[in-house]
Amino acid sequence: MKVLVTGGAGFIGSALVRKLVLQGLAEVVTVDALTYAGNLASLAPVMEEHRHRFVQADIRDGEAMASLLEAEAPDAVMHLAAESHVDRSIDGPAAFIDTNIVGTYTLLEAVRGYWSGLPVSRKEAFRFHHVSTDEVYGSLGPTGAFKETTAYAPNSPYSASKAASDHLVRAWHHTYGVPVVTTNCSNNYGPYQFPEKLIPLMILNGLEEKPLPVYGAGANIRDWLHVEDHADALWLVLTRGTPGQVYNIGGDAERRNIDVVHLICDLLDETVPAVKPRRELIAFVTDRPGHDARYAMDISRIAAELDWRPSHSFESGLRQTLDWYLANRSWWEAIRSGQYRGDRLGLGANGVSSASAGVP
Repeated sequence: MKVLVTGGAGFIGSALVRKLVLQGLAEVVTVDALTYAGNLASLAPVMEEHRHRFVQADIRDGEAMASLLEAEAPDAVMHLAAESHVDRSIDGPAAFIDTNIVGTYTLLEAVRGYWSGLPVSRKEAFRFHHVSTDEVYGSLGPTGAFKETTAYAPNSPYSASKAASDHLVRAWHHTYGVPVVTTNCSNNYGPYQFPEKLIPLMILNGLEEKPLPVYGAGANIRDWLHVEDHADALWLVLTRGTPGQVYNIGGDAERRNIDVVHLICDLLDETVPAVKPRRELIAFVTDRPGHDARYAMDISRIAAELDWRPSHSFESGLRQTLDWYLANRSWWEAIRSGQYRGDRLGLGANGVSSASAGVP
């Protein structure tokens, strides 16, 4: 089986590519435009593998996508390419509209043209897998969880752009018959995550004994999903999911942001002792606009239909993640010295600050 993965040099995409190639599950063509969050170093374990090929290309380039599909003749496309950081979407929404909406439309049209020309047997087996987020559902109260049938209520430019892309994928299935599956995941964490996100930012700032900025009172709740569990679920949905169906993927690990930061502080103190406890580095900063209070995922559909559940507990997964960042300084030091220095994002066009909370 040959799979084309868009956004494969990003955090989740590279975890998926490494899984497929290193476990011998598929031949993979990785497509990535290599914007700020795309990192070839995340693909280093597979770059020399004969079952893997990397192509630098932009999903917004319809001719390039059509040519690539014809040349590579994949059996499936897994679409992970996206602008994905809420804070950046507040400061500059245009890139999110362009990549997440226009880019998805352009890719869908290229896929539709390619799929339409396939022989009947290959046409029936082909899949387009669209990878999305729980943020399209909006914000939850203190109880309940998002189901696949929950009405969309996006609250940020990022989530609105992903909601639009989800609707395009659904429409291309129902109108044109393109065999699609869609997954909506909760907050991911794990090795190779770009350090603007909460967990790697807290690990690296804590390691360097810098302030640990936390939005508001840190009371926002997220459901944390280890990226390796996510990659496992994505493969199951691609190969066993029902065309036209949506599957929610979550880690069954709801935590307040402040509790996540406290745990990181304690793990760092245990592993790399500092002059003073890392909890004393926590600095509460002004909350970002429209910050959703709580996300939680109902994963009963994927559990019942595909027999999937997360294998990492949050505590074991976080320790593994911390150990990875400690052992792979060269990967994140290259980013921290150039692409991203920890500056605050998400204050809007006129906001000014010098610290990033990195909170999803």
